Amino acid sequence: MSPRVTLATTLRVLRQLRRDPRTIVLLLVVPAVLVTLLHELFADRPLVFQQIGGPLLGLFPFISMFLVTSITMLRERTSGTLERLMTLPLAKLDLLVGYALAFGLFAAVQASLVCALGFGLLGLDSVRSPVAVVGLAISNALLGMALGLFVSAFARSEFQAVQFMPALIFPQILLCGLFVSRDQMAGWLRGISAVLPLTYSYDALARVTSPPALGVRFWTDLGITLGATLVALALGAATLRRRTG
Repeated sequence: MSPRVTLATTLRVLRQLRRDPRTIVLLLVVPAVLVTLLHELFADRPLVFQQIGGPLLGLFPFISMFLVTSITMLRERTSGTLERLMTLPLAKLDLLVGYALAFGLFAAVQASLVCALGFGLLGLDSVRSPVAVVGLAISNALLGMALGLFVSAFARSEFQAVQFMPALIFPQILLCGLFVSRDQMAGWLRGISAVLPLTYSYDALARVTSPPALGVRFWTDLGITLGATLVALALGAATLRRRTG
C-alpha cells in the first residue's frame, strides 16, 4: 500500500463528487431536511423526537453512503475507469482506503451539519457529548460505503443499484429496533436481526443517547459494526478484478 497512491485516489473521488451537485445535495442537504421534517412531525410529542432523533442522526449517513457508493462504484465499473485503474500498479487496498477516506470526509461533514442542526436549532438533547454521535455516524457511513462497494458488483445499471435499498437496507432499518424493540419481536425476527450489522449500530447509538451507562454491550456493538465493515470491504475487494492486458 502506498500513501501517495491512496491520497491520489482520495483526491480523485473528492473531485468527482464535487462535480456532481445531486450527490452533494443527497449527502448534505437531504439529511438536514429529513431531520427537520421529523422534528415537525413530532412537534406535539417532543419526547418521541428526543427518543428516536439521536439514533436517526447516526443512521442517515449509513443510508446515504450506501446509495452514493453503490452508484459511484457502478459508474466506475461500467465506464471502464475501474478496469483501467486495475491495469496500473495500484493495490486494491489503495483503492479501498482511498474511497473510505473520501467518503469518510463527506460523512464527517454530513454528520457534523446534521448534529449541529439537531442538537442546536431543533433542541435535541443527549446525555453524552454530540461528538460521540458524530463518531458513530461516521462509522455507520463507512459501513454503508463498504456494503455499497460490495453490491455495486452485482448491478448493471443505476436503477439496479437503487433496487438493493429495499432488499438489503430496508430490512435492517425495520429490524434494528428503531420502530419496535427487539425484545418485543417474534423469535424468528430477533434471529434475523441478530445477523444484521445495523442492529448493532443502532444499539450503540441508542446507548450513547440514553441515560444508562454504556457498559460492555456498547463496546461489543461497536466492535461488531467495525468488524462487519471490514468483512464488507474484504468482499468488495474480492469483486475487484486485476487486468493485465
